[in-house]
Amino acid sequence: MLAKREHIKNLPILLEKTLKEVKENDPKFEVEEIDFVAVTRGPGLEPALWTGITFAEDLGRKWGKRVIPVNHMEGHLFSFLFDTKEVVSFPAIALLVSGGHTELVLMESFEKYKVIGKTRDDAVGEAFDKTARLLGLPYPGGPEISRLAEENRKNNKESKIKLPSPMIKSGDFDFSYSGLKTSVLYLLKKLGEVSEETKQEIARAFEDSAIAPLIEKTKKTIEKHGTRSIIVGGGVSANKHLQRELRILGDNYQIPVYLPNPLLTTDNAVMIAMAGYIRLITNRVEELGPIEAEGRLDL
Repeated sequence: MLAKREHIKNLPILLEKTLKEVKENDPKFEVEEIDFVAVTRGPGLEPALWTGITFAEDLGRKWGKRVIPVNHMEGHLFSFLFDTKEVVSFPAIALLVSGGHTELVLMESFEKYKVIGKTRDDAVGEAFDKTARLLGLPYPGGPEISRLAEENRKNNKESKIKLPSPMIKSGDFDFSYSGLKTSVLYLLKKLGEVSEETKQEIARAFEDSAIAPLIEKTKKTIEKHGTRSIIVGGGVSANKHLQRELRILGDNYQIPVYLPNPLLTTDNAVMIAMAGYIRLITNRVEELGPIEAEGRLDL
């Protein structure tokens, strides 16, 4: 309910600020130029989703604009389009990696895709945050883990500490990260108080183990389905080691890797607008009356 109250308080303020900034950059701008209003209907916390939906529907009525409901994960799926003018080759494999989701999505086109693999427990971003907490690092944990891991790589060719890479040889496209976090917990109990250098080693070992299944299963998808593009989205897509390994993978198979603008890796309104636009131009806007919030909405 706290998130709902914050949404109710901040949405009008954010809208006013955004329209003011647009007007400052383009004095001729008028609300009539807006084509549609896009809004997230799920997945997420339903009280917060309802707040956003109600706000968007009120705007739609006030401005006389169509309101397009979209899946939050579609926003991550299409966020890379903001910075590319290339024609994407299909089939493509999309790797969606965030605090709440780890998914492999096979895309036949912008309007036809299906999830072929996902996490069975913790998402990879969640594992980064939990491991950072164990190491006494500030939130959000992902950037801090990455910073320490990169420091270790500058000074060492290989990590002295090894951790398991969960489900890397499972034979399917699913993931699991709860066990990796537990391995870090047991390691820290065994080591006791750790130095900054040891924290760097643990951060690198964790990052190596967390990223390895993402790369391996993306590789297997390319080989099995003959995918011609790699698309990445979600907060963890900003991870330097993941980006490096994906680019190597793309080079090995001579296929492009599409990464989102760093500013669009975490949750943002631009990606939701882009997802709404894709739904509009591919004629996938649902006409089912009032929009419903769906906390467990699948992609």
